[in-house]
Amino acid sequence: MEIRETPTAEAGMLIRRPVAEVFEAIVDPAITRKFWFTHGSDRLDSGKEVRWEWRMYDVSAPVTVSEIVRNEKIVIQWSDPPTTVVWTFTEMPGGTTFVEVRNFGFAGSPDEQVKQAIGSTDGFALVLAGAKAWLEQGLTLGLIGDRHPKGVPAT
Repeated sequence: MEIRETPTAEAGMLIRRPVAEVFEAIVDPAITRKFWFTHGSDRLDSGKEVRWEWRMYDVSAPVTVSEIVRNEKIVIQWSDPPTTVVWTFTEMPGGTTFVEVRNFGFAGSPDEQVKQAIGSTDGFALVLAGAKAWLEQGLTLGLIGDRHPKGVPAT
């Protein structure tokens, strides 16, 4: 019997801030908008449905929170068709935090799933880099908005 793993996007980053601060940056849209989306309808909380918007692209995504373990884990379903995103927060020495993101459950043919997983890995790597810049240095890099500027053909 062949065991086939489904494509999974994975990204991780050490952020030199305490775990509670890094966790809060993901659940509080007032902070998250500094490095990811432009608008979030509400804080993430277990069982809650929110909407995230990227107004520069005129795109939004429904987000359903299925699990939150404060300062440790966030599990959401998002997009259409929905995929699962698992954020894990590991407290590290010196008041730092290692954040990992896994996104899986992509729809379509195997090739389409792989393409989505690669795109998601790219996106979450930028999100984590932006979070690091904001939380460590107070810098808004504009990584998400600059990823697909107008006038550059989609690949």
